[in-house]
Amino acid sequence: MSTPVSKPSLPDGLRFAFGTLTVLPVTVTRWDRDTARAGMLCAPAAGLVVGLTSSVLGLLLLLLGAGPLLAAVATAAVPAALTRGLHLDGLADTADGLGSGKPAEDALRIMKQSDIGPFGVITLVFVLLAQVTALTEAYGESWAHGAFAATVSATTARLALTLAARTGVPPARPEGLGAAVAGTVPVRDALLVAGLVVCAAGGVSTLAVPYAAVLRTVLAVVLACAAAEVLLRHCTRRFGGVTGDVFGALAETAATAALVVLSLG
Repeated sequence: MSTPVSKPSLPDGLRFAFGTLTVLPVTVTRWDRDTARAGMLCAPAAGLVVGLTSSVLGLLLLLLGAGPLLAAVATAAVPAALTRGLHLDGLADTADGLGSGKPAEDALRIMKQSDIGPFGVITLVFVLLAQVTALTEAYGESWAHGAFAATVSATTARLALTLAARTGVPPARPEGLGAAVAGTVPVRDALLVAGLVVCAAGGVSTLAVPYAAVLRTVLAVVLACAAAEVLLRHCTRRFGGVTGDVFGALAETAATAALVVLSLG
Protein backbone atom coordinates (compact mmCIF):
# COMPACT_ATOMS: atom_id res chain seq x y z
CA MET A 1 0.00 0.00 0.00
CA SER A 2 1.25 3.50 -0.84
CA THR A 3 1.87 5.94 1.95
CA PRO A 4 -0.64 8.82 1.88
CA VAL A 5 0.90 12.18 1.02
CA SER A 6 0.36 14.82 3.68
CA LYS A 7 -1.10 18.18 2.79
CA PRO A 8 1.49 20.93 2.28
CA SER A 9 2.06 23.17 5.27
CA LEU A 10 2.51 26.93 5.26
CA PRO A 11 6.32 26.52 5.33
CA ASP A 12 6.04 24.23 2.28
CA GLY A 13 4.08 26.91 0.45
CA LEU A 14 6.52 29.66 1.43
CA ARG A 15 9.50 27.55 0.36
CA PHE A 16 7.85 26.94 -3.01
CA ALA A 17 7.03 30.63 -3.48
CA PHE A 18 10.48 31.92 -2.52
CA GLY A 19 12.30 29.04 -4.21
CA THR A 20 10.61 29.52 -7.58
CA LEU A 21 9.96 33.27 -7.63
CA THR A 22 13.23 34.55 -6.13
CA VAL A 23 16.92 33.66 -6.01
CA LEU A 24 16.95 33.68 -2.23
CA PRO A 25 18.64 30.55 -0.82
CA VAL A 26 15.47 28.57 -0.18
CA THR A 27 15.23 24.86 -0.96
CA VAL A 28 11.94 23.59 -2.39
CA THR A 29 11.35 20.32 -0.53
CA ARG A 30 8.10 19.37 -2.28
CA TRP A 31 7.14 19.67 -5.94
CA ASP A 32 3.55 18.61 -6.52
CA ARG A 33 0.26 20.26 -7.45
CA ASP A 34 -0.86 20.74 -3.85
CA THR A 35 2.40 22.42 -2.92
CA ALA A 36 2.24 24.53 -6.07
CA ARG A 37 -1.19 25.74 -4.98
CA ALA A 38 0.11 26.66 -1.54
CA GLY A 39 3.13 28.34 -3.10
CA MET A 40 1.11 30.49 -5.47
CA LEU A 41 -1.14 31.54 -2.60
CA CYS A 42 2.05 32.67 -0.81
CA ALA A 43 3.41 34.48 -3.87
CA PRO A 44 2.51 37.99 -2.57
CA ALA A 45 4.64 37.29 0.51
CA ALA A 46 7.65 36.74 -1.76
CA GLY A 47 6.77 39.98 -3.52
CA LEU A 48 6.62 41.81 -0.21
CA VAL A 49 10.18 40.74 0.63
CA VAL A 50 11.41 41.71 -2.83
CA GLY A 51 9.71 45.10 -2.54
CA LEU A 52 11.07 45.81 0.92
CA THR A 53 14.57 44.87 -0.19
CA SER A 54 14.41 47.13 -3.22
CA SER A 55 13.10 50.04 -1.17
CA VAL A 56 15.90 49.62 1.39
CA LEU A 57 18.51 50.05 -1.33
CA GLY A 58 16.72 53.12 -2.69
CA LEU A 59 16.52 54.67 0.77
CA LEU A 60 20.19 53.89 1.46
CA LEU A 61 21.22 55.77 -1.69
CA LEU A 62 19.06 58.72 -0.69
CA LEU A 63 20.70 58.78 2.72
CA LEU A 64 24.11 58.82 1.02
CA GLY A 65 23.11 61.89 -0.96
CA ALA A 66 21.93 60.36 -4.23
CA GLY A 67 19.05 61.94 -6.13
CA PRO A 68 15.62 60.41 -6.84
CA LEU A 69 16.66 59.15 -10.28
CA LEU A 70 19.57 57.05 -9.02
CA ALA A 71 17.45 55.72 -6.17
CA ALA A 72 14.75 54.79 -8.69
CA VAL A 73 17.21 52.96 -10.94
CA ALA A 74 18.58 50.97 -8.01
CA THR A 75 15.08 50.17 -6.77
CA ALA A 76 14.02 48.90 -10.20
CA ALA A 77 17.20 46.82 -10.50
CA VAL A 78 16.68 44.85 -7.29
CA PRO A 79 13.59 42.86 -8.41
CA ALA A 80 15.43 41.99 -11.63
CA ALA A 81 18.42 40.77 -9.64
CA LEU A 82 16.32 38.82 -7.14
CA THR A 83 14.61 36.93 -10.00
CA ARG A 84 17.72 36.54 -12.21
CA GLY A 85 15.83 38.65 -14.71
CA LEU A 86 13.37 35.81 -15.36
CA HIS A 87 10.28 38.02 -15.24
CA LEU A 88 11.82 40.54 -17.61
CA ASP A 89 12.93 37.69 -19.87
CA GLY A 90 9.39 36.32 -19.78
CA LEU A 91 8.03 39.74 -20.70
CA ALA A 92 10.38 39.98 -23.68
CA ASP A 93 9.61 36.44 -24.87
CA THR A 94 5.87 37.00 -24.52
CA ALA A 95 6.12 40.24 -26.48
CA ASP A 96 7.99 38.41 -29.25
CA GLY A 97 5.40 35.65 -29.31
CA LEU A 98 2.45 38.04 -29.44
CA GLY A 99 4.17 40.37 -31.90
CA SER A 100 5.03 37.57 -34.31
CA GLY A 101 1.42 37.18 -35.40
CA LYS A 102 2.10 33.44 -35.83
CA PRO A 103 -0.23 30.59 -34.88
CA ALA A 104 0.02 29.36 -31.29
CA GLU A 105 2.49 26.53 -31.97
CA ASP A 106 4.89 28.78 -33.90
CA ALA A 107 4.53 31.62 -31.38
CA LEU A 108 5.38 29.26 -28.51
CA ARG A 109 8.42 28.06 -30.42
CA ILE A 110 9.55 31.68 -30.88
CA MET A 111 9.09 32.32 -27.16
CA LYS A 112 11.25 29.32 -26.31
CA GLN A 113 14.22 30.55 -28.32
CA SER A 114 17.11 31.97 -26.32
CA ASP A 115 17.43 35.20 -28.30
CA ILE A 116 15.23 38.29 -27.93
CA GLY A 117 13.56 39.79 -30.96
CA PRO A 118 12.67 43.42 -31.74
CA PHE A 119 9.27 43.28 -30.04
CA GLY A 120 10.89 42.00 -26.86
CA VAL A 121 13.60 44.66 -26.87
CA ILE A 122 11.16 47.50 -27.45
CA THR A 123 8.83 46.23 -24.73
CA LEU A 124 11.67 45.91 -22.22
CA VAL A 125 12.90 49.44 -22.94
CA PHE A 126 9.52 51.07 -22.47
CA VAL A 127 8.55 49.01 -19.42
CA LEU A 128 11.82 49.75 -17.61
CA LEU A 129 11.61 53.41 -18.57
CA ALA A 130 8.08 53.55 -17.17
CA GLN A 131 9.15 51.86 -13.93
CA VAL A 132 12.17 54.12 -13.37
CA THR A 133 10.22 57.26 -14.27
CA ALA A 134 7.36 56.40 -11.93
CA LEU A 135 9.76 55.58 -9.08
CA THR A 136 11.63 58.84 -9.69
CA GLU A 137 8.36 60.72 -9.34
CA ALA A 138 7.56 58.82 -6.15
CA TYR A 139 10.99 59.39 -4.57
CA GLY A 140 10.85 63.01 -5.67
CA GLU A 141 7.69 63.44 -3.62
CA SER A 142 9.23 61.86 -0.51
CA TRP A 143 11.39 58.95 0.54
CA ALA A 144 8.36 57.30 2.17
CA HIS A 145 6.28 57.56 -0.99
CA GLY A 146 9.07 55.99 -3.04
CA ALA A 147 9.62 53.11 -0.62
CA PHE A 148 5.89 52.51 -0.34
CA ALA A 149 5.44 52.47 -4.13
CA ALA A 150 8.29 50.00 -4.57
CA THR A 151 6.87 47.65 -1.94
CA VAL A 152 3.29 47.80 -3.22
CA SER A 153 4.30 47.25 -6.84
CA ALA A 154 6.43 44.18 -6.09
CA THR A 155 3.71 42.66 -3.91
CA THR A 156 1.04 43.35 -6.52
CA ALA A 157 3.21 41.80 -9.22
CA ARG A 158 3.18 38.48 -7.36
CA LEU A 159 -0.51 38.83 -6.55
CA ALA A 160 -1.10 38.86 -10.31
CA LEU A 161 0.59 35.44 -10.42
CA THR A 162 -1.73 34.10 -7.74
CA LEU A 163 -4.74 35.22 -9.76
CA ALA A 164 -3.28 33.83 -13.00
CA ALA A 165 -2.74 30.40 -11.40
CA ARG A 166 -6.46 30.03 -10.70
CA THR A 167 -8.49 27.07 -11.85
CA GLY A 168 -9.83 27.40 -15.38
CA VAL A 169 -6.62 28.87 -16.81
CA PRO A 170 -4.89 26.05 -18.73
CA PRO A 171 -1.18 25.59 -19.44
CA ALA A 172 -0.04 26.17 -23.02
CA ARG A 173 2.61 23.45 -22.72
CA PRO A 174 2.62 20.16 -20.79
CA GLU A 175 5.96 20.98 -19.17
CA GLY A 176 7.68 23.85 -17.39
CA LEU A 177 6.82 26.05 -14.43
CA GLY A 178 3.69 27.33 -16.16
CA ALA A 179 2.29 23.82 -16.37
CA ALA A 180 3.31 23.10 -12.77
CA VAL A 181 1.27 25.96 -11.32
CA ALA A 182 -1.48 26.61 -13.90
CA GLY A 183 -4.96 25.91 -12.60
CA THR A 184 -3.82 25.03 -9.08
CA VAL A 185 -5.45 27.84 -7.10
CA PRO A 186 -9.21 27.77 -6.48
CA VAL A 187 -10.86 30.98 -7.65
CA ARG A 188 -12.28 31.68 -4.20
CA ASP A 189 -8.86 31.38 -2.57
CA ALA A 190 -7.26 33.61 -5.21
CA LEU A 191 -9.88 36.29 -4.64
CA LEU A 192 -9.46 36.00 -0.87
CA VAL A 193 -5.71 36.62 -1.15
CA ALA A 194 -6.39 39.54 -3.50
CA GLY A 195 -8.79 41.04 -1.01
CA LEU A 196 -6.27 40.69 1.80
CA VAL A 197 -3.55 42.40 -0.26
CA VAL A 198 -5.87 45.25 -1.23
CA CYS A 199 -6.97 45.80 2.37
CA ALA A 200 -3.42 45.59 3.70
CA ALA A 201 -2.08 48.03 1.11
CA GLY A 202 -4.88 50.49 1.79
CA GLY A 203 -4.44 50.20 5.53
CA VAL A 204 -0.66 50.61 5.50
CA SER A 205 -0.94 53.63 3.21
CA THR A 206 -2.64 55.57 6.00
CA LEU A 207 0.27 54.80 8.33
CA ALA A 208 3.34 54.86 6.10
CA VAL A 209 2.27 57.64 3.76
CA PRO A 210 -0.39 59.71 5.53
CA TYR A 211 -0.83 62.17 2.67
CA ALA A 212 -1.37 59.46 0.06
CA ALA A 213 -5.05 58.78 -0.49
CA VAL A 214 -6.15 55.28 0.42
CA LEU A 215 -8.25 55.26 -2.75
CA ARG A 216 -5.17 55.77 -4.91
CA THR A 217 -3.40 52.83 -3.29
CA VAL A 218 -6.41 50.57 -3.66
CA LEU A 219 -6.83 51.67 -7.26
CA ALA A 220 -3.16 50.95 -7.93
CA VAL A 221 -3.52 47.33 -6.81
CA VAL A 222 -6.87 46.79 -8.52
CA LEU A 223 -5.91 48.42 -11.82
CA ALA A 224 -2.57 46.62 -11.88
CA CYS A 225 -4.32 43.27 -11.48
CA ALA A 226 -6.85 44.31 -14.13
CA ALA A 227 -4.04 45.13 -16.57
CA ALA A 228 -2.46 41.73 -15.90
CA GLU A 229 -5.85 40.08 -16.39
CA VAL A 230 -6.26 41.69 -19.81
CA LEU A 231 -2.85 40.38 -20.84
CA LEU A 232 -3.61 36.95 -19.36
CA ARG A 233 -6.80 36.58 -21.37
CA HIS A 234 -5.11 37.73 -24.55
CA CYS A 235 -2.25 35.25 -24.06
CA THR A 236 -4.68 32.45 -23.27
CA ARG A 237 -6.53 33.11 -26.52
CA ARG A 238 -3.33 33.40 -28.57
CA PHE A 239 -1.29 30.57 -27.05
CA GLY A 240 -4.01 28.28 -25.75
CA GLY A 241 -2.92 28.79 -22.16
CA VAL A 242 -0.14 30.15 -19.97
CA THR A 243 3.59 29.48 -19.80
CA GLY A 244 6.35 30.50 -17.43
CA ASP A 245 7.11 33.38 -19.81
CA VAL A 246 3.51 34.58 -19.59
CA PHE A 247 3.68 34.53 -15.79
CA GLY A 248 6.78 36.71 -15.97
CA ALA A 249 5.06 39.11 -18.33
CA LEU A 250 2.06 39.33 -16.01
CA ALA A 251 4.29 40.19 -13.04
CA GLU A 252 6.09 42.98 -14.91
CA THR A 253 2.82 44.34 -16.30
CA ALA A 254 1.21 44.50 -12.86
CA ALA A 255 4.32 46.04 -11.26
CA THR A 256 4.52 48.75 -13.90
CA ALA A 257 0.83 49.57 -13.77
CA ALA A 258 0.91 49.86 -9.98
CA LEU A 259 3.90 52.20 -10.08
CA VAL A 260 2.30 54.43 -12.70
CA VAL A 261 -0.92 54.78 -10.71
CA LEU A 262 0.96 55.47 -7.47
CA SER A 263 3.05 58.17 -9.18
CA LEU A 264 -0.04 60.12 -10.23
CA GLY A 265 -1.69 62.84 -8.22
